[in-house]
Amino acid sequence: MGRNEHDEYSDIDLYCVVQEEHVETFLANRIQHIETYKKTLFVDDIYIIAPQLIAVYEDMISIDLFTVTPATIVNKDAIKVLFDPNGMLLPYQERTTLALESHELQDAVDDTVWYLFQYYRSAKRGNHIWCVHLLQHVFINFSKVLLHKYSPERAQLGLKTVDKTLPSNLVQEIEDIFNTISITTHTIALEKLVKFINRETEWIFQAVDDRHTIEPFWERLRVELSTLN
Repeated sequence: MGRNEHDEYSDIDLYCVVQEEHVETFLANRIQHIETYKKTLFVDDIYIIAPQLIAVYEDMISIDLFTVTPATIVNKDAIKVLFDPNGMLLPYQERTTLALESHELQDAVDDTVWYLFQYYRSAKRGNHIWCVHLLQHVFINFSKVLLHKYSPERAQLGLKTVDKTLPSNLVQEIEDIFNTISITTHTIALEKLVKFINRETEWIFQAVDDRHTIEPFWERLRVELSTLN
């Protein structure tokens, strides 16, 4: 919603900024606050980047209520200010970027290779269900790497935006690979994926800060992966 890209199926990420001394009181009353709209059908209390209440209403609208303080506001994405009578959020209203920072790109590249390594060991064990799961994790990270090149201002969104953001030929290639990620065909998906990554490695290793650690690992791993086909 902050980027005006929502539709009727989007959930609502709502950040409530609470002064530090009032946080505990606010947390204790969150369900009462959110049910001023409608009665909830489901509620879960989790913590990712902040205390987060996940709620689904009887009309199937869902909301993620994050409780933050002025010191813990995550200024990573665009926000739309709904209520701010004292102007506390004015510095945060300018549109931010979803680009990867250098360490985040390094992590995405490292994790792409790492999950392929885990896939290799799982395939050797014959655990085909876990192989499917691991290839999906490869794509969660590799999608961010691709977006860093082709649409860096949206790279944080990862896999959920590739169909609308990457060039159509790459989207088709990714869909083709996903169509073969199954218990019986995951080695076909692997072969296509390795070819895909190989085409991109030149710029990838030029873009990361620590290519001398990850590049030798990838070069050795792809030799081992070739023995699975």
